[in-house]
Amino acid sequence: MTDIFNIQTEEEFQQKCLETFHFQYHNIEVYRKFVDYLNIDPNDIKEVEKIPFLPIEMFKNHTILDQNKKTDLYFQSSGTTQMNLSKHWISDEKLYQESIEKSFEQFIGKAEDYIFLGLLPSYLEKQNSSLIYMVDFLMKKSGKPENGYFLYNHEELFKVLRELSTQNKKVILFGVAFALLDFIDFAKTNDQNIESSDQLIIIETGGMKGRKQEMTKDELLAIFHEGFGTDKIYSEYSMTELLSQAYSLGQNIYQTPNWMRVLIRNTEDPFSYLEEGRNGAITIIDLANRHSCSFIATQDLGKILTDFEVPHYVRNDNAIRTNLFQVLGRIDHSDIRGCSLLVS
Repeated sequence: MTDIFNIQTEEEFQQKCLETFHFQYHNIEVYRKFVDYLNIDPNDIKEVEKIPFLPIEMFKNHTILDQNKKTDLYFQSSGTTQMNLSKHWISDEKLYQESIEKSFEQFIGKAEDYIFLGLLPSYLEKQNSSLIYMVDFLMKKSGKPENGYFLYNHEELFKVLRELSTQNKKVILFGVAFALLDFIDFAKTNDQNIESSDQLIIIETGGMKGRKQEMTKDELLAIFHEGFGTDKIYSEYSMTELLSQAYSLGQNIYQTPNWMRVLIRNTEDPFSYLEEGRNGAITIIDLANRHSCSFIATQDLGKILTDFEVPHYVRNDNAIRTNLFQVLGRIDHSDIRGCSLLVS
């Protein structure tokens, strides 16, 4: 299935989506029951936009896995012990690893060129985190002795960043949003400036809900720009239920690799999609999800950018249409009238 990583044209992407849909209909029981529940004949699906997208909540109550596969590996969403957490069963670990490596290389560079630091306390304190798995994998590919994680030991992280800055080494700090804010607050409280060179990249991974006062992504990025003293404030967008990552290299504009795609569905009608520039619910195609479900309806709000909204530095000439989108927050459940019909 690694041929998904060789998709070069829109036609190839469309063909692979339709092939994946039929494969998953026949091999993933939960998805087949979902499609049948909607009274949809899979033989009638000739366009990607007609493929039924599984509500992401289904991962909380169902085992979504290829019936021909067995596995003990799963990723679990973050949350409190009282919450019903999503589980994503992983039967092909190498497929996830290849997705991680190729996405990172496409948008950032080779892992071997960087030192990786992780400020991911809430994820480190939980088991079965797909984010920790991803950062672990990149650290192993990097092989740098300076690689490491930090919980709440801000003083130690401050010293490490200062030392690496003086050595002018290429560093990537993966951080959950609230922890990055806490680190900036620590520096201010101690009247210290975070020393960063032009070799430092910050990659925030989201994670504000219930931790800090809610703010827009633009406000958050502005605080990071000032606090870390660098323009290289990037973002990574993925979730437990996916095996691929989209990256933003600035201005909250995300790009997907060629085997991943975002559609924006109408919150009033989950079976219709909105044109570029209009806000709606993010719906994701992730062809790396071969053995679970590649077609996921999320609870995130976003939009696909129009040509007028795309900065020149993210344009490219790929034969396949570049998927450029913004994440605008979570959807108020009171606005998802049609989507409630999809969950049973």
